[in-house]
Amino acid sequence: MDYQARIKQAFLDSGIAFTDEELKSIDYADFGLNRLETEGLNLIVYVNNDTYCAKEMALLPGQTCPEHRHPRRGVNQEIEGKRETFRCRKGKVYLYVEGEENTKSIKSQIPEGQEAYYTVRHEIELNPGEQFTIEPNTLHWFQAGEEGAIISEFSTPSDDPSDIFTNPNVKRVTE
Repeated sequence: MDYQARIKQAFLDSGIAFTDEELKSIDYADFGLNRLETEGLNLIVYVNNDTYCAKEMALLPGQTCPEHRHPRRGVNQEIEGKRETFRCRKGKVYLYVEGEENTKSIKSQIPEGQEAYYTVRHEIELNPGEQFTIEPNTLHWFQAGEEGAIISEFSTPSDDPSDIFTNPNVKRVTE
């Protein structure tokens, strides 16, 4: 099964009802790294307006969203960065945020050769029904467990071009 078919099936197997239009609109974000199955993110955006954003994310087993933060934005930095709540719907997701390391060794596998770009090690394990809110401008990254994961995200407005990634080679918006 090809990559896009696997992701579509992951969404379908989640138990969440999707329209055909939503399934056709999946954003397969490879961050310009060309390692989609290792460092990538697959999203269905329900709504993203000037007040709030809601989306679903599907990750294959071990797939990782690279470390990044959502800084203040706007001409005079008058807009606070994105605050987002991740709610695990299926599988397991390991979320890493700024803060004191809370485990001797993290459960995730940092993508080979990319260790310098994954700097935060405060581990939060999310299982189905569990959630965590990431405050604005907080460095974070996340990785699906061995079964993959479906994550709902509820947030303030999402502005992908303003995200700052630790890896300078990442391009969130396709050029």
